[in-house]
Amino acid sequence: MKKISLLGATGSIGTQTLDIIRMYPESFQLIAMSFGQNITLGKQIIHEFKPKLVSVGTKEIKDELITNVPDGTRIVYGEKGLIEVATHPESDVLLNSVVGSIGLKPTLAAIEDGKTIAIANKETLVTAGHIVMEAAEAKGVQVLPVDSEHSAIFQCLNGEQKSEVSKLILTASGGSFRDRTREQLKNVTVEQALAHPNWSMGAKLTVDSATMMNKGLEVIEAHWLFQIPYEKIEVILHKESIIHSMVEFQDTSVIAQLGTPDMKIPIQYALTYPARLELSQTKRLNLIEIGKLHFSEASFERYRCLKMAYEAGKIGGTMTSVLNAANEEAVAAFLANRITFLQIESIVESAMNKHTPIQNPELDEIIATDQETRQFVQQLIV
Repeated sequence: MKKISLLGATGSIGTQTLDIIRMYPESFQLIAMSFGQNITLGKQIIHEFKPKLVSVGTKEIKDELITNVPDGTRIVYGEKGLIEVATHPESDVLLNSVVGSIGLKPTLAAIEDGKTIAIANKETLVTAGHIVMEAAEAKGVQVLPVDSEHSAIFQCLNGEQKSEVSKLILTASGGSFRDRTREQLKNVTVEQALAHPNWSMGAKLTVDSATMMNKGLEVIEAHWLFQIPYEKIEVILHKESIIHSMVEFQDTSVIAQLGTPDMKIPIQYALTYPARLELSQTKRLNLIEIGKLHFSEASFERYRCLKMAYEAGKIGGTMTSVLNAANEEAVAAFLANRITFLQIESIVESAMNKHTPIQNPELDEIIATDQETRQFVQQLIV
């Protein structure tokens, strides 16, 4: 029985994690959880799973919930509440699926407590990869990837020598606008951006997929997870999302991990590793039925956010924090119909051009950079 602390229980990754817990109640128990604003779904989850600790977004939501929870469930809120959930004394695994840099401090606290980390929060590694991975190594803590691409690479590297890797190959669907030219992106709507062809994700991740910033963040994540230089990380477009990623070795062999596009597969693997459990509700891969797989170049000219992510990663230090914070603010503005789709990348570029990076930053310097970047972007948007 693995006892799980789940950050982001009402989001896409969170709800699919709960599906797995439902399927295997003898293997997993939800011991603590968080959610932000979705009170209706949050209440349902609390009454079904009866976690011992729940963190919510605000004190107002806490006050609304506190009289309507099962006996034995305690309600907390805010950043302090997230850290309490992440470090619940009974939990074995923290599955961090919140969106944004808010996931960083709870992850570090859980590492300090010696818990296994199942990471679906890109921003934790993008903004502070050096701190997180050093802390995990010092504590002997496993950091297991939940993203399908990183889970694929993790599986491809099982039993292999990292020194023999020639390159990592991350595949990308291309997102909602993969068949459009840049000219055709000028007047696209939020609704069009959210219509992802392959995956079911939250709004922010779906927009990031359309700009390819999502893949850029994954490149930075892969750099830290697998300790591979950026020059050895490649992105290619693969519209079917059947090959989730690949690893090329120095003898020219390429190992790939394949499967239907279903996030339950990497989520469950992170929870069961090194074992595997059956996923009876997920469609099995039938290559004959698919017939053909397609691949094409992920052009930096077409996908400027991907280019900027590589640049930020190679510059290092606080530049990746700027990339992430500027993108979060810009995407939020796009989703609120305050800016156009193509303004997202222009805003990120402006923030990066303004910043003088700090190398090997401490946590307080990362947090300060994040806040300064958000203020700068908000001034641009007003």
